[in-house]
Amino acid sequence: MSEHRRKPPPQQGGGRAAARRSQSGRRAAPRGASHAPSASFASEGEERPYGGRAEARRAARGGRRRAADHGAGHGAGAGGGRRGGGGGAEGGRGRGRGREPEKKRFIDYPRAGKYGWRRFVPSWKQVTGTCLGFFGLLLATAGIGLAMVDIPDPQKTAEVQKNVYYWSDNTQMVIAGGGDKNRQIIDYEEIPKSMQNAVVAAENATFWDDNGVDPMGIARAVFNMAMGGSTQSGSTITQQYVKNTYLSQEQTLKRKFTELLISVKVGGVKEKEEILAGYLNTAYYGRGAYGIEAAARAYYNKPALDLSTSESAFLAATLNGPNLYDPAGGQGPGASAKENTERATNRWKFALRRMVEIGKLDQSERQEILAKGFPEPDKPKPATNKAGQIGYLTDLADNYIVANTTLSRTELDRGGYKIHTTFDKKKMAALTKAVKKVQDENIDEKKRPETDKYVQFGGASVEPKTGKIKAIYGGSDATVHFTNNADYTGVQVGSTFKPFVLSAAMEYGIRNPDLPPEQTEQQRTIVSPKSIYDGDNKLKVKNYDGTIWHNEKDEEWHQRNDGDESKGDIDLRTAMQFSTNTPYIQLAMDVGLDKVRETAEAAGIKKDNLPGWRSPSFALGTSAPSAIRLAGAYATYAASGKQVDPYSVESIEGKDGEVWNHDSVAKVKQGIPADVADNVTDVLRTVVQEGTGTAAKPVDAQWPTAGKTGTTDGNKSAWFAGYTRQLSTAIGMFRVDDQAKNQKFLEMYGTGGQKSIHGASFPAEIWTEYMLSAMKGKSPQQFPEPSELGTIVGEPTPTPTPTPTETEQEESPDPTPTTEAPPETPDPDPTTTCRPLDWECRQNENGGNENGGNENGGPGDPGGGQPTTEPPPEEGETEGNDNGGSWFGNN
Repeated sequence: MSEHRRKPPPQQGGGRAAARRSQSGRRAAPRGASHAPSASFASEGEERPYGGRAEARRAARGGRRRAADHGAGHGAGAGGGRRGGGGGAEGGRGRGRGREPEKKRFIDYPRAGKYGWRRFVPSWKQVTGTCLGFFGLLLATAGIGLAMVDIPDPQKTAEVQKNVYYWSDNTQMVIAGGGDKNRQIIDYEEIPKSMQNAVVAAENATFWDDNGVDPMGIARAVFNMAMGGSTQSGSTITQQYVKNTYLSQEQTLKRKFTELLISVKVGGVKEKEEILAGYLNTAYYGRGAYGIEAAARAYYNKPALDLSTSESAFLAATLNGPNLYDPAGGQGPGASAKENTERATNRWKFALRRMVEIGKLDQSERQEILAKGFPEPDKPKPATNKAGQIGYLTDLADNYIVANTTLSRTELDRGGYKIHTTFDKKKMAALTKAVKKVQDENIDEKKRPETDKYVQFGGASVEPKTGKIKAIYGGSDATVHFTNNADYTGVQVGSTFKPFVLSAAMEYGIRNPDLPPEQTEQQRTIVSPKSIYDGDNKLKVKNYDGTIWHNEKDEEWHQRNDGDESKGDIDLRTAMQFSTNTPYIQLAMDVGLDKVRETAEAAGIKKDNLPGWRSPSFALGTSAPSAIRLAGAYATYAASGKQVDPYSVESIEGKDGEVWNHDSVAKVKQGIPADVADNVTDVLRTVVQEGTGTAAKPVDAQWPTAGKTGTTDGNKSAWFAGYTRQLSTAIGMFRVDDQAKNQKFLEMYGTGGQKSIHGASFPAEIWTEYMLSAMKGKSPQQFPEPSELGTIVGEPTPTPTPTPTETEQEESPDPTPTTEAPPETPDPDPTTTCRPLDWECRQNENGGNENGGNENGGPGDPGGGQPTTEPPPEEGETEGNDNGGSWFGNN
């Protein structure tokens, strides 16, 4: 065997591992030897080069130069082993030339020497450099801006002007707004120290030491506005002063940057006392008050210098947003008197605590103030030039502007605008005159204080097709009665809601009781006004599938009719004509209460005015839209289903021209199908001609008229809503002490000398008196002829035709029907048993109880308004349900 192939003997002390290393070419140098030879010797004495390869590997990892030199040295040290030395040197040089050094860049990004995602992670030097560069650029920009920006003239920009309101014929209605808000500038010395300290503590604790700006606050504001978040106001008192005195109230980056630059300049040239006085004299505190002097008089009827520490702390709280901090309440959701009072109290406590923290108030004094309680301000007092109905008109216009245009309440109160309204001067005078006439002739607080005190009226008149609010009646006087009854949404509308039920039945149809629930929407039956329903009294309310409906207490519901009368089978037209409850509550259950709600919304009732829609009583008018919204919804039917939201402002002009025009937002839609709307109108014409609304017949004699009466349970409100082709009007009547802390509706039994108040009485009288005047000079316009619509549901049975009367008839306490006619006497005996549909034999009687916040068992809408002297039932004598349920009778 060749010596070259012979297996070498194992090295001493090396073992097999050393042999393997030897064969594989790896050096087996002793551990810890730093300068051992680079070769191992085989059994024949042959030199094997290993150092060159190892050094080449090191060169590949970055030590190219050293590896080459080291390999050459090892090759020479091998004692004539040219091959090994040369190989090591060549290997070192060869591998060292494999990666050339990268050239240095000015910006090392992506980073050299890093691999994968690490190449794109900037180093701390890069991050630091970028930040320094950014702030340097920012400072340079700010420096240029400061050099270019001058402090404006405060006298021109801080001036509060008046608004001018115009009637629909462009004649001037009134001059009102910011200019007449008792804005008075007072000196720094006249501002109490308590007010100064409260504002500084609550708004800007570092005011006396800062340079006029808060960089972090500005950064937050800029970031929020840039990201589309909530707008932020200036963070310091100086910035607020600059905004109020020199700039507009818009929330933009440009305005914010300008505010910052001017604030820096103002902080450098003005004394802190002048800045604080300027801020307190220009800030808006609510109630139309600009400046601390006007605010002190508006809230506490005293000069600013007389404010206590507690009162000052509250006024400081209003600066955080007067609409949400005035205890009297503000505009919009979440701004009720209760919520505002809670917010104001918490902010008041906060201001007092901060005053202690900054050393401006002793803790013991704070405890004394807290023990006395929140300093309740006076109630708001409108300006004297808003007496009568003018205040209601301007407030209604202002509220519409804030809710529907880009103008804020603050900008509007600053004034300087010409506001053109939709209000018709002649119609306003006619409506006010009609209410006053009926009220003066019938309501006598001195003669009947227990029944005639606190009587309120509200009304609105809307033009169909356009939605223009032509007239309103908001109350006795805007400077005395502060709630606008035309825009008030707390009064239930009773049976004036029934047209929406009929409309839903003719648009969506009733559900098929023979189909499973998931298929009921696929097969509905459109209902004709000739459809027959059970008009019996105390009828069990059923679900659409025939099962008995139960309330939350698992009780059956027995619906009452007006006067506890049973009418037998009755068609929907006749049921509407005489305001019979049981057919319409069952019709709503068959259609679906959700569809009734959708129809009311489509007609123009706001969704948030339709609570409690899951209860059957919803169909009988437990909701409480305002007179404006009710008139607007009826206007939809007058316009053959075309719906447009009521509005009060046509256009707004500023100093530079037109700011806003209603034409840019006007929307007319087909809310109700035309054939459905025309059929509803045809049915409501029957109400006026032969039903409970005959008090409106004088209007119908000249201009075709449709309408509906409404009276709620417990006789706590009464309505008449009706329309011609050109004008829709709703009139409401109720009793409530608007000055009471806890307001509640009062019964109207005996009011005006009548046994009870119905929509057919005073409301219908006012409606007729007004419409005769408002429609004067207009040509009569016929309603469209209704088309045949729907299927006649139910089987009619022969029943006597009811004979309408124009006087209120008494109800029978005995609802048991008979087939015998009663004795023909002008005044039927109360014990007489009346046959169904015999309106000459009716007795007014109340029964039932309260359920779910709705007054039950109230009288309905008789055909007239004949006064009676019979007293109302005593409390506790109301009739109960023979099956444990509730009887509802909303008319």
